[in-house]
Amino acid sequence: MSTVPVALHPVVPGPGSPAPGKAGPAQAPDPAVGPPTVTDPALVRRAVKAAALGNAMEWFDFGVYSYIAVTLGKVFFPSGNPTAQLLSTFGAFAAAFLVRPLGGMVFGPLGDRVGRQKVLALTMIMMAAGTFAIGLIPSYAAIGVGAPILLLAARLVQGFSTGGEYAGASTFIAEYAPDKRRGFLGSWLEFGTLAGYIGGAGLVTLMTALLSTDDLLSWGWRIPFLIAGPMGVIGLYLRMRLEETPAFAAEVAKAETERPKVPLREMVTSQWRALLLCVGLVLVFNVTDYMLLSYMPSYLTGELGYDATHGLVVVLGVMVLMMIVQPFAGALTDRVGRRPVIAAGCAGFLALSVPALLLIRDGSLLAVAVGMGALGMLLVCFTAAMPSALPALFPTRVRYGSLSIGFNVSVSLFGGTTPLVVTALIGVTGDVMMPAYYMMAAAVVGGFAVWRMAESAGRPLPGSAPSLEPGTQAEQV
Repeated sequence: MSTVPVALHPVVPGPGSPAPGKAGPAQAPDPAVGPPTVTDPALVRRAVKAAALGNAMEWFDFGVYSYIAVTLGKVFFPSGNPTAQLLSTFGAFAAAFLVRPLGGMVFGPLGDRVGRQKVLALTMIMMAAGTFAIGLIPSYAAIGVGAPILLLAARLVQGFSTGGEYAGASTFIAEYAPDKRRGFLGSWLEFGTLAGYIGGAGLVTLMTALLSTDDLLSWGWRIPFLIAGPMGVIGLYLRMRLEETPAFAAEVAKAETERPKVPLREMVTSQWRALLLCVGLVLVFNVTDYMLLSYMPSYLTGELGYDATHGLVVVLGVMVLMMIVQPFAGALTDRVGRRPVIAAGCAGFLALSVPALLLIRDGSLLAVAVGMGALGMLLVCFTAAMPSALPALFPTRVRYGSLSIGFNVSVSLFGGTTPLVVTALIGVTGDVMMPAYYMMAAAVVGGFAVWRMAESAGRPLPGSAPSLEPGTQAEQV
């Protein structure tokens, strides 16, 4: 069993409760959400691993696509203009994000109706199939215009499935985690993201170093995408072995018959304030994320003329550093709160984006590493806090659906389009500092959102019973 009901009266942190870690007066459990539950550590670990692995597979693909963008441009979009090739490749990259809201509108409400675990298994199958298919597509030289059309179709399948992935995975971990460790456990979701990026970046770097240009163009570029097949099988196996989250199980138990369907309109109209906050938080999170991890490798090579292999090695090193810091930053959000950590990231990007990019433009390996490292440490403020902060914006009944809508609308409009928009802005203005200005604008929006959001660290999720660690319920009587 994933949880054990506890017929006790613990301290239940709420909107007016003290800061995380501080004592407060005892409160009776909210009868509307049921008695507190005690988590099963073994099941929690399995849930975190399964969710993080799915996220790693998703971002392995996105990382590979970004880092090998120049090669893909030559394979699928032949042109005498390298900038046009890169724009075409990033255009196909961005197209997947246009269908993400559609995927969120389908998978999110479905996850609130039939369960988180079933939908996450389905998105895993679709993601693996879309990525694997890219590795099988013939080149433009072989079938002409059909090649980019098939690439676009595969990207749309990926984008549609991804619409239900992040919101579902973060919801899954948040609903399994005990209240006082939700930040730490949620941070492992983005640990999976970074692991996927590192796997993709490392493989591309290795292939770039070992293969000739002709081999890379003829067959080498297919290898990373074909790896998605076995990765998807492993991820699906792990997700199929999981039980449903305690919060969702409690929602089902409340209903005497089948759970009523929550209309999509209600998910938006009843949660519009939380949705606006979600859009703002996801905007700063994803603009900075895609800028650093997806766009910067191409910026270093395409705009600054940096050696491709050395540029990828620097980005790879930054991601390894972020992975090391990630769990500690997640634990910090449990101690000091999500809001201070996210606010620090916004302030840092507002103040340091220009200096960091100037260091990167200096061109020396040390300067590039320092500039990229500074941006990476600021990004950790978001990667560590968002997986636990975003699910806490919505009640259990509509959490998956509302979070899917808000998250994917924001990613589609602002996050996934970042490489395309910044490349186009540089082309129009000739100003290579555009990446810094874009991150600063995102930081302003994110700062306003974090100012308006409520603190959620150490508190039960809205609409859910308190979730306790084994051995702590007796201390809270």
